[in-house]
Amino acid sequence: MKQKLFLMLLALVLSITAVAQEVATPVNYNTMIVRLAEIEVYPEHLQEYLKFANEVDRLSVEREPGVVCLFPMQSAEDSTQIRILEIYASEEAYQSHIKTEHFQKYKQGTLHMVKGLKLPTMRPLDPETMRLIFNKQR
Repeated sequence: MKQKLFLMLLALVLSITAVAQEVATPVNYNTMIVRLAEIEVYPEHLQEYLKFANEVDRLSVEREPGVVCLFPMQSAEDSTQIRILEIYASEEAYQSHIKTEHFQKYKQGTLHMVKGLKLPTMRPLDPETMRLIFNKQR
């Protein structure tokens, strides 16, 4: 009986927390900015570049509420090929991000390391699925 009551209370607390988080951070999946940064790094600068990239990604996610996701990846076939899935809550969040001290440190510090850069903006095929993905993580 006590265990059942405990589980019911725990479920109630988790439900209230989830609702509070959703109310506190409303997300419009139709106005998110989604990019897949395509970066090629000179091989001789790869290790130094990775340090810069890891730092800016971590600080951005930790400090900037509008940075929804920065997910860096390295090609298994060619380690100089870096891809970063970038998701921002809005265009304003993206503009704020590129003005931060940590982003400017990354950008200026890696200019000579980057052989190629493409920043295509992507559109989700189904914003409803995007909502489901993020809700699944709660």
